[in-house]
Amino acid sequence: MNERIKITEIFSRDEIKQLTARSDAYGAWAVGSTWAVIGLTFALLAYAQSHVPLWAFIAALVVGMAVIAGRQLCLAILQHDAAHGTLFKSKWGNDVLSDWLCARPVWNELHKYRPYHLVHHAKTSTEDDPDLSLVAGFPTTRRSLLRKLARDTFGITGFKFVLGRVLMDAEVIKWTVANDVQPLPQDGRKWWSYPQAFLRNAAGMLITNGILFAALAATGNAWLYGVWVVAYITPFPLFIRIRSMAEHACLGSSRNTLRNTRTTRAGFVARAFVAPIRVNYHIEHHLMASVPYFRLPQMHQMLLERGHVPTPPSYFDVLRLVSSRAL
Repeated sequence: MNERIKITEIFSRDEIKQLTARSDAYGAWAVGSTWAVIGLTFALLAYAQSHVPLWAFIAALVVGMAVIAGRQLCLAILQHDAAHGTLFKSKWGNDVLSDWLCARPVWNELHKYRPYHLVHHAKTSTEDDPDLSLVAGFPTTRRSLLRKLARDTFGITGFKFVLGRVLMDAEVIKWTVANDVQPLPQDGRKWWSYPQAFLRNAAGMLITNGILFAALAATGNAWLYGVWVVAYITPFPLFIRIRSMAEHACLGSSRNTLRNTRTTRAGFVARAFVAPIRVNYHIEHHLMASVPYFRLPQMHQMLLERGHVPTPPSYFDVLRLVSSRAL
């Protein structure tokens, strides 16, 4: 079964209409609750700094950075949903609100991401898939996977990620969210064109992060912005890698969404760190990208009952699969 699936052969028109119904209230809840968790985490860390022993504060700092990184990934996923026009019912919510409250704080831009990501949906798992490099080389050995995860954990991947963003915004390399580095022509450029391009392209990130820093500084806890930055450089790339592997690694090339995409079982811990906003229902999302996040579990249950999808593996199952190559 390598042919594309016809959605009308799986769902009735009434079911499609019900599954694709969007909601501004659910969109507002998703964005608001994400920032509420970030704010609460900052507040607890500020309290812990002066009210608990040093060892407990260090432990809180490690956990807090992981929670912040999980919500940074959540902001990226909310941007992803807005790129499909499903986070909000209103166009303004999807195009403007999501861009400034979700995409730009994590150094992204909705209007660049949308056309890029739609190519991923159209060309999933083919050589023209712009995200193919994120899952290339799997399965690998357990030792190789551990090296990759260690580079993520200790900030090596994050440092390269930030450097890549700087070069993209300076228009030295082509904009992408994958691992491909594609140099852009530099003939005739003056030295000042590089900072000009960077400031122009990174303005949204600089503005939103400036507001975040100012808000933390106003509470007397400017140091907390450092937690935001370190979380972005260390746990954030780790969570992105695990999420990417779960969605598409070790599935091969196929035009069939049921074969080139994976849905993964996510408990509370997975939802907190690597699978926010129901992104683990990835077969369902690729099968019908017009379904908003809060209806994906219902869609999954319908597909499961009709025999179209298997019982999903856990994230640990996926990690075992992608590291199953013998030495």
